Amino acid sequence: MTAPTGTITPGSVFGAIGALAAFPLRLAAREVERRQGQLRRGVVRRTSHVVFGRNYLGKAGDAEIERRVAAERAAGRKLLSENGFLRLLGLMKAPEASTLSRQSLIDQSRLAAAELDLLSLFDAFEHDSEPYSFRDLILARKYAGLIAGGATWGAIARSVHRSGPVASLTAKSLNVGSQHGRSDAIYLEGGQSELDGQLLFDLGAVDDDTLEELFADAEAAEEQEDHVQAAALYQRCLAIDPTDAIAAFNRANCLRAGGHPAEAAHDYARAIKLDPAFVEAWFNLAGLMSDEGREASARRHLQKAIALDKTYADPVFNLARLEFDAGNLAEARRNWARYLELDADSEWARMAAKGIQFVDLQLAQKSAG
Repeated sequence: MTAPTGTITPGSVFGAIGALAAFPLRLAAREVERRQGQLRRGVVRRTSHVVFGRNYLGKAGDAEIERRVAAERAAGRKLLSENGFLRLLGLMKAPEASTLSRQSLIDQSRLAAAELDLLSLFDAFEHDSEPYSFRDLILARKYAGLIAGGATWGAIARSVHRSGPVASLTAKSLNVGSQHGRSDAIYLEGGQSELDGQLLFDLGAVDDDTLEELFADAEAAEEQEDHVQAAALYQRCLAIDPTDAIAAFNRANCLRAGGHPAEAAHDYARAIKLDPAFVEAWFNLAGLMSDEGREASARRHLQKAIALDKTYADPVFNLARLEFDAGNLAEARRNWARYLELDADSEWARMAAKGIQFVDLQLAQKSAG
């Protein structure tokens, strides 16, 4: 993770995973838009930055979070903690300047690099990225001790924000909950106070996360292939925020999977109307049109998806297949060749190469005849 620059490049697209614990997402979205960027729930192809809200900790287990973080990092997106995001927007004061590098913090604390990054991503330190402070080093040493005692990074991340600013924990003794019959809690001062939800502190949490909670529940239902429930939850999201293109797109996917193509087409179109550059919506609507035998519409939508994102290989392959089925062999070959420029190694690439070979054979036979 690298430190935010303090500026947002115009056209940047931020995707939020989980609700923000300390600030309403809708207000953050206004500030991003003021800076000529976009903030959306969830992640799409155009997403350049992913913000992990701390409320995500209450919705997903450690393994699921680790998988999602790894996937977004592998996709080349910049990962931001909630505090890092708010600091980037100027909505939260930055901590005092510091000079401790990530590697130095790892070397001096003996905290594993993966655990340091995950704890940083959920704001378990004063700084969300390097350079870290001396207080961060103290915390890192405490966390390393807790992990050595049987705690997980997730238990720590879910616990530390319950007692106020994390920097205040530098002067307190922390103990693993398993010492008190709990494996999911961290305790203060020899176990006199629990840092996992039964604490006596009221941090004045913002009561603005209903929409984010609904969206997270809808995503969970969709992941479990409960398409009826997911579609209903996305519909509730849209009732609260009719401008949410991703909720409309996700609902369309659920409706399509549930055997409701007409309703799905309506919501794909709705997503496109809300966000004309939503390339996945164009692509999926093309697939729906193709399923219904509406080749001309499918072709137009695939061409639009390709025009919007010239690095998106899937619509190129589907357009090649559509042209081949229509007997337009030269166009099919051209698109398969373009596909191989974007993807040379997958099973789909091997199919494209075979398609080109077949077309070349057919064209050679025509020429010979």
